[in-house]
Amino acid sequence: MKRSKSKRRPVSGRFPPPEGPPAGGLTPIRDVLQAVFNDPSMPFNPDDVRIFDLWDGVVGPAISRNARPSWFREGRLRVRVSGPIWLQELEFAGETIRERLNQALGRQAVKKIEFRLGDPSA
Repeated sequence: MKRSKSKRRPVSGRFPPPEGPPAGGLTPIRDVLQAVFNDPSMPFNPDDVRIFDLWDGVVGPAISRNARPSWFREGRLRVRVSGPIWLQELEFAGETIRERLNQALGRQAVKKIEFRLGDPSA
């Protein structure tokens, strides 16, 4: 039995026309990432990652051994603290730490610091 060859018809309107690089060219990943990270509709600022790098220098060695940032979201920085005494001390010093972090970042990124008991090394 002979199978008939069916001709495929192009489906128009199914996919939008390609945008971006000219025919035959590829967009460098650097340009793609730069466009994504510079998009103002992003839910975060990629520069916020610097908070974790700046922490030790801002708070000093004694605090950095006993308290570590765990996440940052919408201006709130969550910090894990090794014990209740450190928790109480850091709650008193929280505003100063927030101001120093923002100064090191060069902008008002940290609106609030939330200290919680937990393992700072985790």
